[in-house]
Amino acid sequence: MASRINTSFTLIPNQKYRRSNRRSNSYFSDTLGSESQPLSTLGNFKALPLEIFQIILRYLSVKDISMLSMVSKTVSQHIINYISTSSGSKRLLLQDFHNLELPSKRQDSAILEHYRSLGLLFKRCTLLLPTRERLKYIHRILAEVSCFKFNGCAAPIQCLGLPCYGMFLQTLTAGWDELECHRVYNFLCELTDLSRKMQTVVCSKPGSARKLELRIRLFCRSVLLDHWIHQSDSAFWLTRILKPWPMVNQARLLYIIFGPISPQDGQVVWQKMIEEPTDESSLKGLADAIKLLYDTGTKEWTADDVISLVDELSVVPREWLLENNARLLILSGNNICFTFMASKAVNGRAIELAKLIVFLALVCEKELYCMDWAVKMMQKVCKVFSTPVERNNFLQSVANAFACVIMEMLQSIMSGDRDEDDRSFLNLFHLVHAQANFHKEVLYLTMNTLST
Repeated sequence: MASRINTSFTLIPNQKYRRSNRRSNSYFSDTLGSESQPLSTLGNFKALPLEIFQIILRYLSVKDISMLSMVSKTVSQHIINYISTSSGSKRLLLQDFHNLELPSKRQDSAILEHYRSLGLLFKRCTLLLPTRERLKYIHRILAEVSCFKFNGCAAPIQCLGLPCYGMFLQTLTAGWDELECHRVYNFLCELTDLSRKMQTVVCSKPGSARKLELRIRLFCRSVLLDHWIHQSDSAFWLTRILKPWPMVNQARLLYIIFGPISPQDGQVVWQKMIEEPTDESSLKGLADAIKLLYDTGTKEWTADDVISLVDELSVVPREWLLENNARLLILSGNNICFTFMASKAVNGRAIELAKLIVFLALVCEKELYCMDWAVKMMQKVCKVFSTPVERNNFLQSVANAFACVIMEMLQSIMSGDRDEDDRSFLNLFHLVHAQANFHKEVLYLTMNTLST
């Protein structure tokens, strides 16, 4: 039986649009013809002269231009052309790096945020280019900014140029794989001759090239290290800086980049660790860098590598005061501190280890840290020794070390070798209290063990 066709609905004939429909279409639709093939991705912008398109871009924020660049390849190309113009680069490449009129924090955040947005714009505009071509194009544009260059700024400490450059590069390379980031680092090294400059400072006497040391510190911190959110990224770039060099040079570079600096001129202070006890702020940068390499668990850094680096660092430029060494270990965290001390125990350096225990206790006393931490650390290290005889000898060495260090300080004071502000006497005062509190915690631990 033949089925019946339902004709209860209205059929729309296949016919041309009515005149009213044609009138409703915009002017841009009528202009689409045979010439529209290469420019069709411009959409309604196709009808605009290039000059008008660039005038429109002047009224858009960097973030809006960045979003617009994702519309199509052709639009992105037009934006690249705009960036390459003198008016475009002048507008986008802000160079107000030394303006002291605005409050510093507000100014810093505003210009850094601008270069974060600019990095995203360049990331999107150059998306289809090979990595090296992207870097060449970006360098060609940024070359106009003298403060982005290694030696480009006459007052680098007060300049925001390198931090802005670093923010730009961080945004540009975020999410890139390690191979591409290797290429970025190599490109920057070629551009700045960074490797040769590093070789100059690590092979020279510490402090003999102070200005170059400062430039290297500022470039590495501001451009390569400081802007990353994830520790793994910071560890990657720090590894690129350190790994090409032998361990002794790695320690020197680490000190240059993260060591204490003069508050007057920002230059590296080489004698600080060997002349007098220092404070936490002078060591925090070094401790954070050591923790970064130890905690990220990259294949390029084993625990032995990091401990060897700490050991090498403690003699840059000469052997540190043991109090500064102890403070660095405490700031570096329990794992690094224990591994460092266990390494000395395994290698038969029990007397050095005992003296280090004394200064760990001294730092705990000065900084009001819990003294039971130092006692528990010593207890943990005791377990590294393989025989009871070795453990007992070590404990005897700790007691002897307390007595020896106290006598050395006392003899120094009695011989008239006193500071104007009585720092030597105050140090002895803290050490005597440290010994008393240390032994008190040992007694607590012993009695608690016996009671259980």
